[in-house]
Amino acid sequence: MPEKNDDNTTHFGFRTVGEAEKADLVHGVFTRVASRYDLMNDLMSAGIHRVWKDAMMDWLAPRAGQRLLDVAGGTGDIAFRFLSRAPAAEAVVLDMTESMLVEGRRRAEAAALGDRLEWVVGDAMALPFPDRSFDVYTISFGIRNVTRIEDALAEAWRVLRPGGRLMVLEFSQIPNAGLQWLYDRYSFGVIPRMGELVAGDRESYQYLVESIRRFPDQERFAAMIRAAGFENVRYRNLTFGVAALHSGWKI
Repeated sequence: MPEKNDDNTTHFGFRTVGEAEKADLVHGVFTRVASRYDLMNDLMSAGIHRVWKDAMMDWLAPRAGQRLLDVAGGTGDIAFRFLSRAPAAEAVVLDMTESMLVEGRRRAEAAALGDRLEWVVGDAMALPFPDRSFDVYTISFGIRNVTRIEDALAEAWRVLRPGGRLMVLEFSQIPNAGLQWLYDRYSFGVIPRMGELVAGDRESYQYLVESIRRFPDQERFAAMIRAAGFENVRYRNLTFGVAALHSGWKI
């Protein structure tokens, strides 16, 4: 589970930092990579992240009239998919990094969906919305960057309406030691170098790889979701467990 010690420290990749410091460090990472974020996602995953996001929508099954909050939604991938499948639905994309939202607004889909789509700068641990404001809460590849994951899950519970659904897409752990070893070699040996060549930023991608390794495995994270009050918690592994989808309901 994420570290939370008496001296108010947490982790930033493999480093131990003060809780107050982590948000600024994460903000710096995503500010630096914003302009190459979508391209790097395609390169790092060979485009498979798009398949994972489509699998998320298949399980979520968006419906007309629903209101989505996509936290750490950055460039809008999840919101665009949600709205394309649910006519008359609405979506709010929240991210702590304004430059990520700027990149999202530049995408062609943003103009077509402008009347159903809102972009908000905000913190996952202190959402700027009233209780029971949304039918669906999603967060993709973002919750591992939150300083206190428990607080973010508590906020998800607060802003969801009764009957609302939480869905988290996040990198996870491969339940096979040999495959995990191969994946680690790729992650630590290739991805930071790719970040240096494509985005001019090796350090940020080194952090992103380290943050994946520090994130709780599937069972431990499912337990955290249950502890936040969600019921019918389930998860599905994607690509052998490289990523996982977690689902929970506010009953």
